[in-house]
Amino acid sequence: MQGSKFDDSNLTWRQLEGLDDLWFYVYNVDRKNGIVDVIFKFAANSRVPLHQHKTPYVTLVLQGELRFYRPNGEPKEIRPIGSYVTGVGNGEPHIEGGGDEDAIVFFSNRNVEDAIYEFLDENGQPTLTLGSRTSRSSSRLRARLSGKRRPEPDRGVSFLARASFSRRPLFLSIAFGEPNVGNGPP
Repeated sequence: MQGSKFDDSNLTWRQLEGLDDLWFYVYNVDRKNGIVDVIFKFAANSRVPLHQHKTPYVTLVLQGELRFYRPNGEPKEIRPIGSYVTGVGNGEPHIEGGGDEDAIVFFSNRNVEDAIYEFLDENGQPTLTLGSRTSRSSSRLRARLSGKRRPEPDRGVSFLARASFSRRPLFLSIAFGEPNVGNGPP
């Protein structure tokens, strides 16, 4: 099955500024149960900066392989297509990225109240926190998205990006498009 391509033609990929090798699409946010389902695309032979998952999660590799590295850059693990893994919140910080081809991975984040991912500097200190905002007060873009397309009106999720160099949190509203039923890949 190695080399199988996931059809992502129905997805509107988004990027966070500064993470040029990572794209994401929010499938669903279930506020009542604290679940945020997101799909990520990691560019081939890329590495997303050191980070920690702040909530329990489930992952499923849909395309390529997901490679993990220790904080010092030493290889740790390779998850091939079809790998299904559960993880704990506040686990070991790590670096991850795509293998020889783009990796597409489904993440189901559980027990989400605020922070989902926290990016860390070389000393393990937080530099950026991404999470689910429970307030619907903002439906406009407050932090720049890479790409040309402005998101549609808020349909239920905003990511909170709190950078260490800023005293005020930066809010990033991510729209789903129309309700997500039937908007995913075939």
